[in-house]
Amino acid sequence: MSDDKPAREPVEEDARIDALEKRLAAAQQREDQRNQPRGTGADANYRSGNRVLADLLGGILGGTVIGWTVDWFAGTSPWGLLVGLFLGIVVAFRNIIRAANKRPEE
Repeated sequence: MSDDKPAREPVEEDARIDALEKRLAAAQQREDQRNQPRGTGADANYRSGNRVLADLLGGILGGTVIGWTVDWFAGTSPWGLLVGLFLGIVVAFRNIIRAANKRPEE
């Protein structure tokens, strides 16, 4: 034992352990990618539904108020209200169709 060699040779790492570590790292990376929050989910659908509701109510109520105001100042009893209501409905449905045809962001 007077040699400068140690009594035992150091154990080299096994190639199987290296391969296992690489596979574990790849699996962890895939799991992290899968668990990232996405914009297209229940929250996005909820926001989309709220926007459709707001467009519909806003168009109808806005057209009604504007039509009633025109009737009040012009003295054209039901016609301004009816035209305003009709235009409000048209604008509301145009906005809803435009939102429905928009592609989701990825």
